[in-house]
Amino acid sequence: MSKQEQLQGIIDEIRGAIPEIKGALIASSDGLAIVHSLASGDPNRVAAMAATALGLGKRITSTLGVGALTETTVAGEDGQVFLFSAGKEGVLSIIAGAGANVGLINLEARDAAQRIADLL
Repeated sequence: MSKQEQLQGIIDEIRGAIPEIKGALIASSDGLAIVHSLASGDPNRVAAMAATALGLGKRITSTLGVGALTETTVAGEDGQVFLFSAGKEGVLSIIAGAGANVGLINLEARDAAQRIADLL
């Protein structure tokens, strides 16, 4: 099985485990989409924004001396975007609707981010 197929499998597992997820994407840390399962939006634009947001978060945690960034969340009126660092090479983005089970998303996505980091 290719690396891309393994990464797509991780996305499919998360989508299967958490019905409230509207989309998921794995991108490189420089903003290139690797695999995705997005209901809407251009995966390349989402990847670029996710990598930028994660990069900014890393800069903030570094400047404030609170350790390496592991994750960040952006919340809107109708949903949330969860961004997880996947090692130095990747970012996992999860898009969920309002009222999604945040605890379950964090549990599943943290494990997935580690598996992604190991593959990248």
